Amino acid sequence: MKDIIIAYDIGTGGIKASLFGADGTPLAEEFREHRTYYPGEGMVEQAPADWWEGTVSVTRALMEKSGCRPGDLAAAALSGHSLVAVPTDSGGALLLDRVPIWCDMRAAAEADEFFRNVPYDEWYPVTGNGDPPQTYTVMKLMWMKKHMPEVCSRTARIMGSKDYVNYLLTGRICTDPSYASGFGVFSLENWDYEPEFIRASGIRPEVFPEIVPSDSVIGTVTAKAAAETGLPEGLPVACGAVDNTCMSLGATGIAEGEVYASLGSSAWLAVTSRVPIIDIKTRPFVFAHVKKGLYTSGVSIFSAGNSFRWIRDLLYGPQSGTAGVYDLMNEEAARVPAGSRGVLFNPTLAGGSAQEPSPDLKGGFMGLTLSTTRADMTRAAMEGIAMALRLTLDILRTRTDLSGAVLLTGGCSKSALWRRIFCDVFGIPVRKTSIDQDAASLGAAAAAAVSVGLWPGYDRIPELHVPVEVLAPQPDNVLLYSRLLEKYREWTDSLAKLS
Repeated sequence: MKDIIIAYDIGTGGIKASLFGADGTPLAEEFREHRTYYPGEGMVEQAPADWWEGTVSVTRALMEKSGCRPGDLAAAALSGHSLVAVPTDSGGALLLDRVPIWCDMRAAAEADEFFRNVPYDEWYPVTGNGDPPQTYTVMKLMWMKKHMPEVCSRTARIMGSKDYVNYLLTGRICTDPSYASGFGVFSLENWDYEPEFIRASGIRPEVFPEIVPSDSVIGTVTAKAAAETGLPEGLPVACGAVDNTCMSLGATGIAEGEVYASLGSSAWLAVTSRVPIIDIKTRPFVFAHVKKGLYTSGVSIFSAGNSFRWIRDLLYGPQSGTAGVYDLMNEEAARVPAGSRGVLFNPTLAGGSAQEPSPDLKGGFMGLTLSTTRADMTRAAMEGIAMALRLTLDILRTRTDLSGAVLLTGGCSKSALWRRIFCDVFGIPVRKTSIDQDAASLGAAAAAAVSVGLWPGYDRIPELHVPVEVLAPQPDNVLLYSRLLEKYREWTDSLAKLS
């Protein structure tokens, strides 16, 4: 019986494949890391071939590990990290081995050029693109046009991360509203491309892919893709959605006003609503939701799990590649008192988000002494990531009811110590459910289930969240962190001035 969904989550750190039952119950998962490249100042790239190789690898491993037979699969869908520009020629072939991903900042001059044609205060309210403008796809394409004219002239279509894998699975090039809403030329009101913005960019309109609903079947797995992945030929593939939207769907479904925190390579706080949260001063980012007429609006930091991974590689040396390294890091950090013995960490190793003082912000440690230990620095990293996200919390608080417990999702939410730190730094209750780092995968699986009629809609998602823990803030720690937060804020402002 075809009653199992396979969902993929292409994140900054790697790709995860997950199996879900027809009722949405997680059954099994497999993960593979992939590499990120830093070829120059402000440049952050990945290789699309790695996404595909990861898809092949995790699929085969997952099917073997789980015992799932190809004939049991009903549909597939992907979640993918945002703001990516994968250029392909008229035959669908890659034109670049490595492409800029969401946190790549190289297109600052091109963003300035764009805003000479379209004022920022006219562009942002239409698009909801609140992250630094140079990170958005259209600005990256303008950079390619200037610095790689031969690539630009041969580009027939561009694709996002999950769209490229969809193309290799099905042979169809398209995207969905949520991913298109991060291209920098999408109207949140019209739910389509904004021709005026495309003209202002100087990019040919036909380069942007067709937009279809997230929960529509875009095609089936081809014979070639089936031979490589082990998926069955003819398996329906839904279009899927950008990671922010899949995370929102998997975390809270389509409930109005539900707030969650995503704690992955980057981190954000977001709310689902019928009206996008737009504020020209604080610039929350907005993505179209899976369901038309809904939006996910949020505030973010660019470095969370990726900064913690940097700490892992830098401080734990040969242990960094072992399976239990994160357990070791948590054990060491748990022995350090709150406040990390005076050590502070600023996690902006990938630059600052729009809610931070500068896109050029650099990270660092403060308060190091000859007695500082590796454990002190590890806990300081955990606290610093929480404090960086805490500074964005007030922006969301002015527009959203945060009286209830905030749901924590993403890989960082698996750490009991980190959940306690986030709770006390935020100063509000937080909760964890059985769907922690599986929220994006669940969102993709839900879109697949709706696309083939296994589900009539998304109302069942909240029922899949089995409560695991609800934490209340500890008053002494809240007071300590509130004092440290003021020092952290002043230090961050100083770092921004010096960057």
